[in-house]
Amino acid sequence: MSPEGIPAIVAGMETCPTFEQGKTGMKIIVIGTGQSLRGDDAAGLEAVRLWREMYPQTANRPEVWAKTVELIGLGLLDLLAEAEAAIIVDAVHSSAPAGTIHRLSPEQVSAFTPDSQFAHGWGLAETLALCRTLYSSRAECRLTLIGIEAGQVEMGAGLSLEVGAALPAAARLIEEEVQQKLAG
Repeated sequence: MSPEGIPAIVAGMETCPTFEQGKTGMKIIVIGTGQSLRGDDAAGLEAVRLWREMYPQTANRPEVWAKTVELIGLGLLDLLAEAEAAIIVDAVHSSAPAGTIHRLSPEQVSAFTPDSQFAHGWGLAETLALCRTLYSSRAECRLTLIGIEAGQVEMGAGLSLEVGAALPAAARLIEEEVQQKLAG
């Protein structure tokens, strides 16, 4: 449920979990997003899947919730609703070589222009700004964006060799970020 009782924005999208009640510690959501049928655009999805495989003890903790979502758009608002910290993993487009991993703050996302931003409809920077407005009590949510530089995003293509080779490093960065957020 969104703020002030507004229903979830995207019909059929699972909303942010109700974290296990009574648990102390940070409530963290890890979101991998992308389009699985568009080559390197699936990098965020695949990085989070690999992180779950490489670090099951962290991924299965009650205060950590991992989700992979295609075409997230404004549905991100619902996913962030109850989280105290979030890590969003997605493909990005800039002038860096394919497979380059970027660690970005929410403020740095705006540096990715409309031609080079996260490509899921409504821009991620705009969604995060709207989230801060709607969830003013969540303005302190600690957010990290892990961007994996895409090389090709043609329909029906698989991951490029460069992006595939970068996935283990992206999974390690996800783990580092989760551990930092758990430590407070």
